[in-house]
Amino acid sequence: MAAEALVVSGLNQYYGGSHILRDLSFEVPAGKVTTLLGRNGVGKTTLLRTLMGLVPSKTGSIRFGAADLTKAKPEERARAGLSLVPQGREIFGRLTVAENLEMGLAARPSGEGVPDRVFELFPVLRQMMKRRGGDLSGGQQQQLAIGRALAMRPRLLILDEPTEGIQPSIIKDIERAIRTLAESGDMSILLCEQYYDFARSLADQYIVMERGEIIARGAGADMDKDGVRERLAV
Repeated sequence: MAAEALVVSGLNQYYGGSHILRDLSFEVPAGKVTTLLGRNGVGKTTLLRTLMGLVPSKTGSIRFGAADLTKAKPEERARAGLSLVPQGREIFGRLTVAENLEMGLAARPSGEGVPDRVFELFPVLRQMMKRRGGDLSGGQQQQLAIGRALAMRPRLLILDEPTEGIQPSIIKDIERAIRTLAESGDMSILLCEQYYDFARSLADQYIVMERGEIIARGAGADMDKDGVRERLAV
């Protein structure tokens, strides 16, 4: 299936009396990498959870291709082609690598297997199929989390801080994998990231958030010129 564009319009979300997401409107173009940047606590993870239906939106709309997902349940969004790699990986430590990957098949028709693409991108997973997820290094667990998301054959892949706590060599592997996925043209990618150089290297376009609002956006090639790094400084 071809990649689709995600279109978010007028999105607002509250925790109690706190206004967390403030009238957000943006697009993740089909087959492109959009990077979402901002300091800790500005609402980035809340936005991703809202896109996946894990947190309800108060007002606004979320469309993916021709589908209106604004009121859709998380499992309906998964079947529509959205897949999230959460911050902190959240793999199943007591399950094997093979079993973790199979969890990504839950939204797929019965009988489908893990796509070869997963093992082409992360060969180490094939070597460790019988090992428990909790026995892997942090970097290997992150590759497993991405592989599990890819097992769903998503048309929109959402990654929340994939470089957090990962050794530099694995960050390079993850960067190459995301670039390969983007170049395939069959997947839209929304990358939430604080590691500026990693985000800049992959971005077709960028969005910067502050206090629940979008304060800057533009082409990935213009991030240095637009002073994005300075906007992220504490």
